[in-house]
Amino acid sequence: MESVTNLLAGLGSFAIYFFISLLMLVIFKWVYAFVTPHDEWQLVKEEQNTAAAIGLMGAVVGFAIALAGAIANSIALLDFVVWGVVALIAQILAFFIVRFVFMPKIVQRIINNEVTAGIILAGMSIAVGLLNAACMTY
Repeated sequence: MESVTNLLAGLGSFAIYFFISLLMLVIFKWVYAFVTPHDEWQLVKEEQNTAAAIGLMGAVVGFAIALAGAIANSIALLDFVVWGVVALIAQILAFFIVRFVFMPKIVQRIINNEVTAGIILAGMSIAVGLLNAACMTY
């Protein structure tokens, strides 16, 4: 019985990090929708816009990858939250890089449901999330 108790010793920490991560995902989705000039959620829910769904979920996955890196490398809960905020900022910057550098008409292309635009945005978001997670190792 002692071995089961030892196995579950980290359950409290797991729960705290997991629920804070979920909260941060919700906050990220809200912030991301706020800074983008188009309402991805409305495009997905009401218009079944595939490009918006791909772009939004790529951003969420990229952020989740960065959060995973922050969790794996944090030394305390506050450390994790701070690096989670850094990850959020990096993901928002990824959107602006795509919008203003690589594909200036991406917003209109996503509104027009051009799947290739959603794929480009999702790919950049995931790439930034991977780089962000790797940079959090110290």
